[in-house]
Amino acid sequence: MPGPGAARNGHALRPSGNPSDEHPAMSPTPAPRQFSWWTRHQRDIAPWLFLAPAALMFTIYVLVPIVESIALSFYDWDGLGEARWIGLGNYQELATDPDFFVALKNNLIWLVGFLLAVPIGLGLALFLNQTVFGIRAIKSMFFFPFVISQGVIGLIFTWFYNPANGLVGEIFGLFGMDPIAVLADEDWVTYGIVVAGLYPQIAYCMILYLTGLNNLRPDLIEAARLEGAKGWSMLRHVVLPQLRPATFIAVVVTIIGSLRSFDMISIMTSGGPYGSSRVLAYYMYEKALSEYGYRMGYGTAIATVLFAIMLVYILFVLWRIHQQEKETA
Repeated sequence: MPGPGAARNGHALRPSGNPSDEHPAMSPTPAPRQFSWWTRHQRDIAPWLFLAPAALMFTIYVLVPIVESIALSFYDWDGLGEARWIGLGNYQELATDPDFFVALKNNLIWLVGFLLAVPIGLGLALFLNQTVFGIRAIKSMFFFPFVISQGVIGLIFTWFYNPANGLVGEIFGLFGMDPIAVLADEDWVTYGIVVAGLYPQIAYCMILYLTGLNNLRPDLIEAARLEGAKGWSMLRHVVLPQLRPATFIAVVVTIIGSLRSFDMISIMTSGGPYGSSRVLAYYMYEKALSEYGYRMGYGTAIATVLFAIMLVYILFVLWRIHQQEKETA
């Protein structure tokens, strides 16, 4: 109990103890905590550690071969003997090579023809995006070409184009017309192979669009219906804008597939007749690795031109992706 003298003097009693309690200003300041270099930078370094294995593999198996191929295009080399430096000699020969321009023209035909897979795939997806009995089986039938080997599809279409007993010949016969030997005609052979290549590519685009249609926002569809939108108006203003990511992927994959076309040509015509169905990838193979050439330097020059064409498009795609990310940021 405090005595009366303490109360009269007006002083509050303080508990005895640590002297620093009586003088808070003299309390010792704790030393700042020291963090290690890794603790301070791990958020910046961790993503690069995860990317390092993939970046290493990409450098070894993609970037290094590209650089070596471009360097080899400046040499005359048969793949066995000593390589001889010729500078731009291979590219100067390409500028006057008529077979090279035939292959380049056929690549453009492939590019334009393959783009038909995008609208056709969209049409099939819209047709199959229904909830009726048996629609899953029908979807499987349309998806079936995508899982078949390209070699098998090439052989099947080779039989179709057979003028003697093929399906195309029978169709021409129904209309009283003589069958056309598509794969033996210099004017038709490239278009015939493009049709064969479209068969699985349409199935791929259809699957992309079916996935996109399953992810449409039902609230936007319902709001558009309340506003009276239907048919073409609904498709153009509501459905297609939501399918833009699927369209972008379909166009990118289709264009890259058309530029690197090789297997269908190798199976169906081997570049014939008389080289009229060659594309750049197959012409590169003929010059560099087949019995017609063994000219590794010239073949890699053709590959470099094809890579330059694809690089322009790839840079455009990357620029579009960057723009879309900026818009959504």
